Amino acid sequence: MNPFSAGTRLRDMIRAIRACKTAAEERAVVRKECASIRAAISEDDPDYRHRNLAKLMFIHMLGYPTHFGQMECLKLIASPGFPEKRIGYLGLMLLLDERQEVLMLVTNSIKQDLNQTNQYIVGLALCALGNICSAEMARDLAPEVERLLQFRDPNVRKKAALCTIRIIKKVPDLAENFINPAAALLKEKHHGVLLTGVQLCTEICKVSTEALEHLRKKCIIGLVKVLRDLTNSPYAPEYDISGIADPFLHIRLLRLFHVLGQGDADASDTMSDILAQVATKTETNKNAGNAILYECVATILSVEDNSGLRVLAVNILGRFLSSRDNNIRYVALNMLMRAIALDSQAVQRHRATILECVKDPDASIRKRALELVYLLVNESNVKPLTKELVDYLEVSDPEFKGDLTAKICSIVEKFSPEKIWYIDQMVKVLSQAGNYVKDEVWHALIIVITNAPNLHGYTVRALYKAVQTAGGQETLVRVAVWCIGEYGEMLVGNSGMLDVEERINVTEADAVDVIETGIRCHSSDLTTRAMCLIALLKLSSRYPSCTKRINDIILQQKGSLVLELQQRAIEFNSIIERHEKIRSALVERMPVLDEATYSGRRAGSMPAAVSTSQGALPKMPNGVAKPASAALVDLLDLSSDADQAPSSSGGDYLQDLLGVDLSPASQGINQTEKRGADVLLDLLSIGAPPAQSSSSMLDMLSSGQDNKSALGMFDNLASPSAPSAQASSPVASSSMMDLLDGFGPSPSVPVAETNGPTYPSIVAFESSSLKITYKFSKEPENPQTTIIEAEFVNKSPDIYSNFVFQAAVPKFLQLHMDPASGNTLPASGNGSITQKLRVSNSQHGKKYLVMRMRISYKANDKDVLEEGQVNNFPRGL
Repeated sequence: MNPFSAGTRLRDMIRAIRACKTAAEERAVVRKECASIRAAISEDDPDYRHRNLAKLMFIHMLGYPTHFGQMECLKLIASPGFPEKRIGYLGLMLLLDERQEVLMLVTNSIKQDLNQTNQYIVGLALCALGNICSAEMARDLAPEVERLLQFRDPNVRKKAALCTIRIIKKVPDLAENFINPAAALLKEKHHGVLLTGVQLCTEICKVSTEALEHLRKKCIIGLVKVLRDLTNSPYAPEYDISGIADPFLHIRLLRLFHVLGQGDADASDTMSDILAQVATKTETNKNAGNAILYECVATILSVEDNSGLRVLAVNILGRFLSSRDNNIRYVALNMLMRAIALDSQAVQRHRATILECVKDPDASIRKRALELVYLLVNESNVKPLTKELVDYLEVSDPEFKGDLTAKICSIVEKFSPEKIWYIDQMVKVLSQAGNYVKDEVWHALIIVITNAPNLHGYTVRALYKAVQTAGGQETLVRVAVWCIGEYGEMLVGNSGMLDVEERINVTEADAVDVIETGIRCHSSDLTTRAMCLIALLKLSSRYPSCTKRINDIILQQKGSLVLELQQRAIEFNSIIERHEKIRSALVERMPVLDEATYSGRRAGSMPAAVSTSQGALPKMPNGVAKPASAALVDLLDLSSDADQAPSSSGGDYLQDLLGVDLSPASQGINQTEKRGADVLLDLLSIGAPPAQSSSSMLDMLSSGQDNKSALGMFDNLASPSAPSAQASSPVASSSMMDLLDGFGPSPSVPVAETNGPTYPSIVAFESSSLKITYKFSKEPENPQTTIIEAEFVNKSPDIYSNFVFQAAVPKFLQLHMDPASGNTLPASGNGSITQKLRVSNSQHGKKYLVMRMRISYKANDKDVLEEGQVNNFPRGL
């Protein structure tokens, strides 16, 4: 016989395919076999149709296309014999799915088979329907399946119940038709039928509240009896697994109780006794028993409040934590994370066991246990729990140190009872895992230190001792260098000693040695070395005897390959050698940083506000006003790159993207923080701001607020008197605006009086507390530009302070905002704030104005943020 003829047996084809040594040989065999099958299909050969379909199914499982044989499935299903139908239905489930249009042709054949008297043919049809049923088939065949739920044979009833689950998932509206037949299955004695009946009731309850109420009223007592009989049943070999009678039925019943008891106190009371019985009588030495107990605990935690049962459930989970099986411990930790929200005290009793899980060799258990410990921490237990975690940090695996360090820092920051304890714990963490500490964590530590003047000496001595033993932790070196630069005289003089301290002898040379080691360490990055240079500049004033040595160290960085370090070294050397008179004032201690403001910004609760008040001092990133007399103060700014001014390229990018004028005059007179890009990006919700950069030379320029000669020198460049130059070179314009930002308020653009067409005023925004009105005017010679006078009225009885109005427009519009008339809005409409806006429409006559706005203010010492969009601008603007 031809090895690739239609009469080839399936086993011969499988043998030929397995004998292939290469993928090319296999493809050749499959290709020839498929050609033979196609020929047989075209000849409509009924004798080998079932054999050909069996071959196609094997080829399909190998991953080759077999769509040309789909119609053969339908022909075999329509055959009268059981063997042909069996192959046909198997091919239907493998070769087709519910998205195939061919499936519509088989609905009638399935309906006929569902009405057969032969239980095996009925079973085939139910099995296929349960696997590939579509919504249309579900609606057409639901009556037949409902009738088969009462069929004489238990196997058919079982398959009908499983098929019904598929039907109600596809068409939830049909669930009501199956409520009574499904409830009748709960009285079955046959475990297979009862198991599928319980599963069907569970699914119906999820999609139908009517079914849920029906089962709660009519069936819950019977279900409790079934579970009690099952728990107390004697040994039955046909259902026994590891000495437990039918654990699968146990679990399905408990899951149904989970659904029935959730949100219903009466149902929960009815099932509480049997849940307690299952929890206490089930053995835990086998996995089957553990599975039942786990499901029982999940049910107890889901039903209505019963404190005794919940304590019992948490104790079971505590026993799970002592198991040697990693899977059991992992699911116990997962379940305890749910239980802690319901009964924290019961979970706290197992705190010691949970802490041991943090030290488990299995990485997934360690991580889950650490998350649970984090949830367990409160004000009463923060000290012992933190001590355990910090002690383990020293011996933990490197891949786990990152997660552990982050959790410890979060716990210490959130639950710290006192600042000295906070500082002690952070010094320990920095000493053991400083390289894993995130930037915002040590930034927050520095802010806490500045706000604890009585601990300055204690902190600098603790950090000095720590850096002697753990100098390889770069974050520790940064904090220590910063503190030595700020409080170096307290380190040498042992100032501010506390009772708990031991006196240490540190010379000025020792302190300089620490910083010199940090700057020369090959592993130190740019940030660390830059901080070391700043600390050296400060110590040059605090340690006069070491000034020459400090200057020599700084001079060594003049040859650095890193431009930032080279420039700082040159500038600092100039300060030390040529500006001795101003050096002491220049390197004074940093002002106290606003702890609440920084915490709010970290939490995302405080938007980056832009002041619009006339002539205010520029703000540092920490919220402290910079004195105008402090020359080069930006040179000593220790803020992160994220807090520095965006570069001109960033402004150009935003200007091109939004078409918004980002010059200082357009965003408010004194927006010296250059937060415009961040604010507008956040306002329009278009993602992260562009990359930001810093330049010490620009900082020097921006700090010279009162430098009249510089202002006069650049005045002609900064004035907006060359529109053609600005239009032809927007990059140069934006760069110049960034360069000159901080020299002081530029004169606002005068608004010409106009006798042009009048437009009705509109209410641009109104809430229960605020009303914004827009009045419009135009210049006759410039119809593209609209002058908007915005009036803000406070409708509430509270005075609004720090009032800031921000606006953004699409790319085809250009927006220029004059300063507001004030930043305090009187209460109850007894006054208003006005602000003028100029909007230029490059698509005048084609596109209408649209504007997004954001208003922030303080009411009763609380920050309030309101947003809105203006779409009702008059036509013609």
